Amino acid sequence: MKRIAIGLVSAIALASCSGGEDAGNNTAAAPAAPVAGASAPSGTQWVDTVVKTPEGGFRMGNPDAAIKLIEYGSRTCGHCANFAITGMEPLKAYIATGKVSFEFRDFLLNQIDVGAALAGQCAGPATFFPILDQMFAEQQTLMSNGPKQGDPFIQQVEAMPPQQRVAAVAEKFGYLAFVQQRGVPEAQARACLADQAATEALVKAAETGQKEYNISGTPTFILNGKVLENTGTWPQVETALKAAGA
Repeated sequence: MKRIAIGLVSAIALASCSGGEDAGNNTAAAPAAPVAGASAPSGTQWVDTVVKTPEGGFRMGNPDAAIKLIEYGSRTCGHCANFAITGMEPLKAYIATGKVSFEFRDFLLNQIDVGAALAGQCAGPATFFPILDQMFAEQQTLMSNGPKQGDPFIQQVEAMPPQQRVAAVAEKFGYLAFVQQRGVPEAQARACLADQAATEALVKAAETGQKEYNISGTPTFILNGKVLENTGTWPQVETALKAAGA
């Protein structure tokens, strides 16, 4: 677990929570031709079609969508919460057409993110996006649960082995209770928080994403393999989707 701790410090040092609402949106100069939509299989909807990807993210929508949007986001980042609160419902309208798919990849900015992501992914694809959206909606409340100055928890957690520390932090901030209240049994949630292999996979995915896309802040959006520079809000993302033919 020592290697994991080093990896997390690296992620924290190189990236931060930083939206793009004060910057211009650098998208393609000329709009692309509209792309064709596709109907979901009989009896299903694209917004309910969610799978875990080989890259460690969770993708909603048509797997063959012509327009593929990826977000690297942190569950403790206020800009990511703002995008989720203002953007997910209108984004689903694009996903429903079969033209656009959306993949969320957890990006770790701090130790809190590790436990939050493990808890949020614990029940698998079926509940991933509802729990993610609710975590963002309740972000301020969850973050307010953290230790205050002088709380002995700070010294106690620093003395714990890394994986035990992940679970303790997640419980302190309320993420354990949060997923329990949404149908994840306590034993299952605790097993997820104790899962060293899952923790290693989260760290590796974040490090790979940072290396591949030079991520300096969250949220970072990737559209058809290209980083959307200076883009952090739903209006900016929607402009990029339209320019891509959505």
